Amino acid sequence: MSMIGNLLRVTNSELEDYLKDSSLLEDKIYDDETENENLVDIDKSWDGIIFLLTGQSLVTAEHNLVRVLFSGQLIDEEQDLGYGPAHYLTSEQVAELNNEISTITIADLKQKFNPEKMNELEVYPTIWDEGDNAFDYVADGFSTLQNVFADAAKNGEAIITFLN
Repeated sequence: MSMIGNLLRVTNSELEDYLKDSSLLEDKIYDDETENENLVDIDKSWDGIIFLLTGQSLVTAEHNLVRVLFSGQLIDEEQDLGYGPAHYLTSEQVAELNNEISTITIADLKQKFNPEKMNELEVYPTIWDEGDNAFDYVADGFSTLQNVFADAAKNGEAIITFLN
């Protein structure tokens, strides 16, 4: 099974609704009838992104930028959306983090790419021996993440993240 990282842009009122009744979030995510343009996946690049931002894997990272994907603020700690509960960031937190990540370039990330250390830390997915192809994969995921944060910040939206 693959662990896919997902980001969902939501309005502040939607976030409040999900915090009151998490089943509404599950219904929104898994509604096969409707295409949700605010739901984006970054495939399996999420732990690689965490490493490039922090120098650590999700398991070991104690860095502010971990919050871009794992805020520690849970919608419902009892809810399992595939690989645990969803995390959320308020629109204010999104704007703050967007200011930090919007200045990070792909060249900045490339300097932090360390396949040996990523393998040693068992950063998911363990593809780091593929070198530049693996970096390009994670860089693409990071670009997607930056775009989601930029759009959410521009629109005053919150972000919900989860693995499934």
